[in-house]
Amino acid sequence: MAMPTRYLDPKVDLAFKRVFGEHEHLLRSFLNALLPLADDSQIESLEYLTPEQVPELPGLFKNSIVDVKCKDVRGRTFIVEMQMLWSSSFEQRILFSASQAYVKQLHAGHNYASLQPVYALALTNEVFDRETPEYYHHYQIVRQHDPRRVLEGLQFVFIELPKFTPQNRTDKRMLVKWLRFLSEVGERPHPGPDSDPSWREDPDIAQALELVEVGAFTEQELEVYHIHMDKARIESTVLEDVRNLGKAEGRAEGRAEGEAETKAQIVRTMHANGLNAEQIGQFTGLNARKIVELLGAGGTL
Repeated sequence: MAMPTRYLDPKVDLAFKRVFGEHEHLLRSFLNALLPLADDSQIESLEYLTPEQVPELPGLFKNSIVDVKCKDVRGRTFIVEMQMLWSSSFEQRILFSASQAYVKQLHAGHNYASLQPVYALALTNEVFDRETPEYYHHYQIVRQHDPRRVLEGLQFVFIELPKFTPQNRTDKRMLVKWLRFLSEVGERPHPGPDSDPSWREDPDIAQALELVEVGAFTEQELEVYHIHMDKARIESTVLEDVRNLGKAEGRAEGRAEGEAETKAQIVRTMHANGLNAEQIGQFTGLNARKIVELLGAGGTL
């Protein structure tokens, strides 16, 4: 009996960029499926661009973000970010990145009419909006009392992958196929593509699967992949500790000693993972003096 094919998680940097950062036709299929583009506005071809230097988020998450930037023949710019973890800072990061791409189109001697739209697509492996079951969030600049009036230029799409569940396994829409590819392929305990021939019915999905097969990567690349996964897990653990700290602080009084120890443990965990006082303070609300105090002996920052 043949061993089932093993796949890397396509949400992780190395695999995501292998699929969408090196194969223009796969990225084109992906964007046409996920972005709110009219039938007569579909992307025909793409040119990869060097991503702008966006300021890094404080301390954490540098192992959790992967981005791809491109432009089509109409001059429209598309920015794609895959985020394993979520923080409210991501919203500002994506807004900054898209706005920067929009503004930088206007070279000397050009007029404002030459500006072309910028689309930012952000996919996250965490739930950030718990007030709605919707996984697809589309933002535009609209007139408050008449949403039909739109200021063209910037559009944002956020997709919460954990909320995505296909209504049935035979849905042929490319949006569903690509989101299943991101959600179900990899090291998670889903039925593998080998057990379902429909995975390979579409040539783009079939090629994407081949690109993330473990056998398609060198030993050195696989080592980098696993290092990246380990760092992302650490980031997830630290972030969860911070969230739990916030819950603990909101509970009834009389647990000050336990909460203080929890806070100290979080500070030590962050410090051990290379965060400085400013970065720790942004997540915990503590000042530098208190952070050093919690670190105790040998805790110089």
